[in-house]
Amino acid sequence: MAAVTQQSQPTAGTIGKVVQVLGAVVDIEFPPEKLPGIYNAVTVQIEGQEKPLTLEVEQQLGNNWVRCVAMGPTDGMKRGDKAVDTGGPITMPVGPGTLGRIFNVVGEPVDQMPPPENAPRLPIHRPPPTLEEQASNIEVLETGVKVIDLMCPFMRGGKVGTFGG
Repeated sequence: MAAVTQQSQPTAGTIGKVVQVLGAVVDIEFPPEKLPGIYNAVTVQIEGQEKPLTLEVEQQLGNNWVRCVAMGPTDGMKRGDKAVDTGGPITMPVGPGTLGRIFNVVGEPVDQMPPPENAPRLPIHRPPPTLEEQASNIEVLETGVKVIDLMCPFMRGGKVGTFGG
């Protein structure tokens, strides 16, 4: 299926309905003139859950459908459930108030502490910093884990993944 071009009309608050649920992939039908843009956040209130589930639009399909990826379990979601376009992307809090904190994929704190105050929020999909904004010197990122810091130190700004238990 070919993707439809993104529409430029504001879509915040547009209501659609779930038409297909395949695990974490959810197809939602919206009115033709109010199709959400790629990377827009869509919320669905699942019966029996206190907080709505956030989904992210990944593809615009034909027939006024969008294909979304759920940012949590879709257990209990069914065809016909109401979906609401937030009109913008998923955002995360950034800045000094977030240092040492743990957040979930939609920017909510999961460390039993209140949300950071006065922390600006930035979209999770945004352009990378320009070359002028990037540091040119090589710097070691101190993790505080002795084995990592001594045996295989991480370079600041690099991409690395670790697993622990």
